[in-house]
Amino acid sequence: MSYQALYRVWRPRKFSDVAGQTHITRTLQNAIAEEKFSHAYIFSGPRGTGKTSAAKIFAKTINCEHAPVKEPCNECAACRGIQDGSISDVIEIDAASNTSVDDIREIRENVKYASSSVPYKVYIIDEVHMISNNAFNALLKTLEEPPKHVVFILATTEPHKIPLTILSRCQRFDFKPISNQAIMNRMKTIIEVEHVSVSDEALESIALAAEGGMRDALSILDQAISYSEEAVKLDDVLAVTGGVSQGVLGDITKAMYDKNIQDALLLLDNIIQNGKDPGRFVYDLIYFMRDLLLYKSAPNLEGLLERARADADFNSLAKTVTLEWIQDAIMQLNQCQQEMKWTNSPKVFIEIAILSITNRYNEHDTSAHTIDTDAVIQLNQKITSLQTELNELKQNPTVGSMQPGPAKEKRKANRSSKNSYKVPYERIREVLKQAEKPALKEVQSGWANFLNKLKGMNAPAHATIQDSKPAAASEQGLVVAFRYEIHCSLFLEHQQTVESVLANVLGKQMTIIPIPESNWTELRSEYIQNQEKPHETPKEQNDPLVEEAKKLFGEDIVEIHE
Repeated sequence: MSYQALYRVWRPRKFSDVAGQTHITRTLQNAIAEEKFSHAYIFSGPRGTGKTSAAKIFAKTINCEHAPVKEPCNECAACRGIQDGSISDVIEIDAASNTSVDDIREIRENVKYASSSVPYKVYIIDEVHMISNNAFNALLKTLEEPPKHVVFILATTEPHKIPLTILSRCQRFDFKPISNQAIMNRMKTIIEVEHVSVSDEALESIALAAEGGMRDALSILDQAISYSEEAVKLDDVLAVTGGVSQGVLGDITKAMYDKNIQDALLLLDNIIQNGKDPGRFVYDLIYFMRDLLLYKSAPNLEGLLERARADADFNSLAKTVTLEWIQDAIMQLNQCQQEMKWTNSPKVFIEIAILSITNRYNEHDTSAHTIDTDAVIQLNQKITSLQTELNELKQNPTVGSMQPGPAKEKRKANRSSKNSYKVPYERIREVLKQAEKPALKEVQSGWANFLNKLKGMNAPAHATIQDSKPAAASEQGLVVAFRYEIHCSLFLEHQQTVESVLANVLGKQMTIIPIPESNWTELRSEYIQNQEKPHETPKEQNDPLVEEAKKLFGEDIVEIHE
């Protein structure tokens, strides 16, 4: 097999090829040119940022026949031998498979022998954090006082796992994630030499998907070239990475802002049905929202956009949405991203996030929720009382309306039977009969603390109840109004957990009865109407003669006649 992957062909051969790590390469070059380089280094940083490549370039530079120089010539026998691995004095060790004390003892034995072909013997130990503690202890003395002809370079992605005794004996260089612009510049250089046509939009998408890793970027570019027909377009990269186009991200953002739940959920369903990764979609949407926020706040910072292109549609969307809405949407999506890590049904959490974002900043709904609840109840009571008195003048006052009519109950039953959640009206009415305002106030005061504790203990359970509010409470029962009926059904799966956390916060056990918000509004109005209807008081109860007769002869004997 003659073909080699792009990341292997284009592995950096000199310091100037190492993208995005100027702060490290310049320091090493100056130290080498002045012959003041150390005997031990630690190169730490994310994968694919050039740690082992820089270590190998360092080994070539100090052993180059033209040393001291700032760059290896890559022409002399020493540079070519180190590059192709034929010189045994530069030893690359994979610590993941050489973790034992015996492996380190072998290094200690070989260190004392002089190098055979080049001036310096260089040990490059990759993923050094995988070495056992005993092996680190065995390496400690050698690392502290190695022979003058030996240099150690320890590369790792997890420097916090390296003992402090090792860290203190090495110069440490932290490789940072490579910027998207630096990745794009490097890829442009490569595609020019490889004679491959790649659009700028495709390069931007590859750079974003690589998440700061040059090796990952070149691997994605390699895949996209193989997938495409002639030139690599944005759609080719999205097909390879599982990403979502800016047009779709813009459409779903606009649908959420316009309160168009149906379009937003249909767009999400199409994305999942087309095989896109749910986690990748949320990641892309967060970055798109971030760019939207940045562009709306400061349009002159267009160069800092990472996921979006400032085209006409993007500009129009930025003018439409509000800063508060974008910030809240990012927080909701970030929470969704965290909760998705612990579930096998990520689509459900994305749907809940979309519903929450869509309804979070509805100005009409928000104002309705901020109105004083007591004032609304009193106003409803007055209106209901007037309506009741008017109806009594038109019909026989003996016909009671304490209970909802059969037709109304029938409609409720039919509505409940069509949905997945059946509202327990009778149980809720029982709670309302015993409901007390202090009990509700107590629950409301501890509700935020309860939600925080529930989120820390059980994220899926928290997701089901986060978009709800306490509606009525007795000593043992709590009616909770949920914005959507699906939340009521999902809550039942976690009811025991939720009630136990609430009991821990309030200091008493309460049974939670969920009800959709629309049903609660209807039931509350009905209950207030029934409570406010004036009861008819028999005249005889106010007649002192009747009361005296009852005391003398007993209620069973006395009969009252008009």
